[in-house]
Amino acid sequence: MYKILSITFLSVLISFSSSLYAKDVNISKNIPYVDVDYKNNIIRLERNQDTKHTLKGGFTKTSRNCPPFCIQPMNVASGVKTVGELEVVDFIAKDLKYKTGLLIDARTEGWHKKGTIPGSINIPFTVFGLDETDQQLLDAMKQLGVKRKSTSSDDDSFWSWTSDDKKNTNWDFSNAKDLVLWCNGMWCGQSPRAIKSLLEHGYPANKINYFRGGMQTWLILGLTVVKP
Repeated sequence: MYKILSITFLSVLISFSSSLYAKDVNISKNIPYVDVDYKNNIIRLERNQDTKHTLKGGFTKTSRNCPPFCIQPMNVASGVKTVGELEVVDFIAKDLKYKTGLLIDARTEGWHKKGTIPGSINIPFTVFGLDETDQQLLDAMKQLGVKRKSTSSDDDSFWSWTSDDKKNTNWDFSNAKDLVLWCNGMWCGQSPRAIKSLLEHGYPANKINYFRGGMQTWLILGLTVVKP
């Protein structure tokens, strides 16, 4: 009798607990939300529960001048994987949690301050286009787990190039993190430019992911946005 009562109570408790966290609009069938550690605060990444909510402002526009706001290709560069929203959520839940990856908001600072995806760090695409001796680039690469090889600038061997793709190999990518780069959406060229600059520096393509939908589709799906 005691065992039957205990099992019944446990079933009610589980049912009650589930109802506390039940949502009308889940991220996916099995994922109601993901908790993200963002600037030492726990942010709940979830979808807007108001099923009548509509977008307002600049992200409702269907047309922008091209150039510069041209539609980006699905495959931004050879070897770079294009990912969608669920893959980004999974990346946040796993790679960010275990500090094996970085989610990079490659937009300019002004855009970043208007709102960003929880867990993102802001490294504007222009930084990756700087000369490899520039301190801004060195600091950015350090965040990515990359450092410059120790060589003398007076030595002819200072510049090291591969014979096949002519990429600079003067960086140490042995501890390079997996990356997801994003910007304003499929009409935004900022993250593609950042990715191409990273590849020119020799960053391994298989460690780079391109979230093409960016802020545009993130907002369309009602996913959480935070202000830095």
